[in-house]
Amino acid sequence: MKKLGSLLSSKVSVYLMAVFYVLAGINHFVNPQFYYPLIPDYLPYHHSINISSGLIEIILGVGVFSTKMRSLCAGVLILMLIAFIPSHIYFIQLGSCVVDGLCVHPFIGWARLIVIHPLFIYWAYQVGKSEV
Repeated sequence: MKKLGSLLSSKVSVYLMAVFYVLAGINHFVNPQFYYPLIPDYLPYHHSINISSGLIEIILGVGVFSTKMRSLCAGVLILMLIAFIPSHIYFIQLGSCVVDGLCVHPFIGWARLIVIHPLFIYWAYQVGKSEV
């Protein structure tokens, strides 16, 4: 686990995370119809949630580039990832398939929630500790 931690806090990992979140944030504006069905029905203002999520991802992705801002931005990314958990659960409740949108095998939906999402949180934690 120590090797994984050092790999995830490397300079390459920091830059990959920054670029990943900037591009993901931009995608909220380029392809908003992808995100709307993934936002649980019980949440209001889907458009505002999508726009704010995209802006936050862009801002935090850019912030990760800065060694002075990295720890704060990675911490907020962790909070954001935690806030996205209901969306993953909602997607599983939909059978891991939305009409005219993302459809994957239910195993993938569960793997995203139980394996991939925690790895993203751990990645942000490691990047937040990075001083490279």
